[in-house]
Amino acid sequence: MTRKTRTTFSAEFKREAVRLFEQGNKDVAQLARELGVRRNQLYKWQQEVHEQGEAAFPGQGNRNRKPSGEDTAALKAELKKLREENEILKKAALYFARESG
Repeated sequence: MTRKTRTTFSAEFKREAVRLFEQGNKDVAQLARELGVRRNQLYKWQQEVHEQGEAAFPGQGNRNRKPSGEDTAALKAELKKLREENEILKKAALYFARESG
C-alpha cells in the first residue's frame, strides 16, 4: 500500500482559487481539475473565506493568529503592486490580440 503525501496550498493560492470560482467563468468541476484540487475543496475554501474573511487560511500552527499591522500593511502594498501588474498584463494581452487578429 502506497501512501500519498498531502498536498498543501498557500493562502494566496486558496484565495485566488475562490476568486476564480466566484467569477463563475468556468464550471466548478473544470476549474477544480485545472487547479489540481477536489471540487468540494473549492466549496470549503469559499466557506472559510466567507466566514473568516482576511483571517482565513492562517497557515500551519497559527490558526488563531491575526496579522499584525505591519503584516497587513505589507500585504496591502503587495496586493496593490500585483493588481497594477495584472492590469498591465491585461492591457498587453489585449494589444497583442488586436495585433495578431
